[in-house]
This record gives sequence, C-alpha cells and structure tokens, in this order.
Amino acid sequence: MVATLDDTKRSAIAVKLADMKAVQELIISNEEKLLSQVNDQEIRQRLQDMLESDRKNLGVLETVIVQYGVQGEPRQVTQQLVEMTQQMMQGSDLSLYDKFAQHELFKHGQVMTGIMLHKAAQVVGADVDLAFGPLNTVNFENRAHQEQLKGMLEQVGTRELTGQEADQGLWARVQDAMAAFSGVVGSVVTQTSDKQDMNIQDVIRLDHNKVNTLFTELLQSDDPQKIQEYFGQIYKDLSAHAEAEEQVVYPRVRSFYGNNDTQELYDEQAEMKQMLEEIKASSPSSSEFKDKVRKLMEAVGDHIRQEESTMFAAIRNNLSDAETEQLATEFKAAKSQIQQKMGTVS
Repeated sequence: MVATLDDTKRSAIAVKLADMKAVQELIISNEEKLLSQVNDQEIRQRLQDMLESDRKNLGVLETVIVQYGVQGEPRQVTQQLVEMTQQMMQGSDLSLYDKFAQHELFKHGQVMTGIMLHKAAQVVGADVDLAFGPLNTVNFENRAHQEQLKGMLEQVGTRELTGQEADQGLWARVQDAMAAFSGVVGSVVTQTSDKQDMNIQDVIRLDHNKVNTLFTELLQSDDPQKIQEYFGQIYKDLSAHAEAEEQVVYPRVRSFYGNNDTQELYDEQAEMKQMLEEIKASSPSSSEFKDKVRKLMEAVGDHIRQEESTMFAAIRNNLSDAETEQLATEFKAAKSQIQQKMGTVS
C-alpha cells in the first residue's frame, strides 16, 4: 500500500502525541521536585493532588496513543528541552518562583497541544476523533491546574519579594476561577477523576468501536486514496489487536472460558488475518475491494459479538476488578510493543 497525504498527517499527529507524552512525564518530574522544595502545607497539598492527577493523565495519554494505532517518537528538540528543564528545576540558578513560572508555562503548552490534537483528529477522520476522546478530560484538568498554579505563583512570589504572606483571599479567588471554568465546560473536568483504571473489557471495547468506525468511513468513501488510508489503519489496528489478545487475553481466559470457545476465537482471528492479507493485495479502486471489506466487517462483527457477550461475561464472573485492570495494562503494553514493531515515526 502506498503512502497518502493523510498517512503523513497521521504520522505527524503520532509525533505530536509522543511530544505530549514526553512533556507530561516532565510535568510529573517537575512536580516531584517542587514538592521537595516547598514547605508551605497548602501549596504542598495542592501539588500532591496535582501530581496524582498528572500520573493518572499520563496513563490516559498512553491509552490514547495505543488506541490511535500509530506510534511516534518525540522530536529531538523536545527531548533537548526536557533535559534542559530537568537540570534547571533541580539546580539553584532559578528561584522557587521562577520554577513555578516555568512549570505553569509547560501546563499551558500542554493544554494548547491537547486542544490542537483534538481539532486535528476531527479533521483527519472520525476514527481518530474517537480514539482521542479521553484526551478531552486531560485537557480540561490541565486547564484547571493552570488556575491553581497562578495562585501558587502569587503566593511564592509575594514571599520572595516581601518576606510576607499574600492576601488571605488568594485561594478563594483560585477556587472561584476554577468553578467558573468548570461551569463553562460542564462536568468534563472531573468526569473521570473518581473512575478506576479501565478494565480489559473497556479497552477491548474501545478497539472494537474504533474499527467499526473505520469500516464505516471506508465504505462511505469514493476516494481511492482515502479508502486505502482507512484500510491501512484497519489492517494495523486489527493486526495489533489480534496479536495482543492472543499473547495476553486468550491464554488468561482459557481456563474458565473453555478450550472450545477460546479456540474458536483463535480460529476466527486466523481467518480474519487471511482476509486482511487478501484485501491488502487488492487495488482500492477495483470493483471487488469493498465487497471483500464488507465480508471482513461481517466476520469481525461476529467475532466482536462473541467477545462482548460470552467472553466478557466469563471475565466478569471469574476475575476481580484488580485482575481485569491488570489484564488491561498487560494488553495495552503488548499492543504498544506490537505497534512499535510495525513501525514508529519520528
């Protein structure tokens, strides 16, 4: 399959996602360093809460990257910026105020990058927009963090300049600003704040929803290049999904789902892989291309219905919440490694 313009766009988005992940890791490192340098208990508690939120949001970012299905590497300039910032945050050249100011700038940049990626996803395709859905909450939480950091800057800066405390109404103003912001965006800011980590059913269902969207996009298009682009992503997504399931999920469920039912899932995926290769060898402009895709979609649909009904029920009945969440973590890790072997862009 030849590369298309939109393949290039998808690759560029993958690199920007990798940049965002590198900056998120830097943000976490910054907050750990700031915590070790701050004595004020009010600021320490707010930083600790922010750190926990940012660790969770790193996991959300990693899920988005795996769901997106195109792996990228952060740009060299981003890696250099991260290394330089880590040195400055650890050293004594910057005052505490300067360090908080730098941190707030990174938060602002992360907000804008997240919003830009969301807009780009809407342009590229419905499947990308679907994969990027969880990014919205990360964007809004980062924006709320900015309001808190403004209050920390005011408090720390006033102390450094005067040796005295800032206006006692400071945190009330911060809370008012956050409440006003939350009112604009509704409940999105906190919609996942109390949610446990996704379980294996959640993660597999996300994959199923995305590939169904890709099938719809392909069958509705009359542009051979777009058709090839969509099939290229279907090929990558189904291949990585199937291999990760065969490595992690099916061996885990065989003991309670049953040998026959589990083997049926293996056999269905073997047939699916054969169909993928046949379609890959066909021309997107040929009359039979979409017919073959429809047959693949029907086979995948049957497979999805079995997994989401009987296999999911077996998992719910035999694994604890912690076990299903751990299985999801292992599945995502395996899928990420598979995607990297399939090709990483930088």
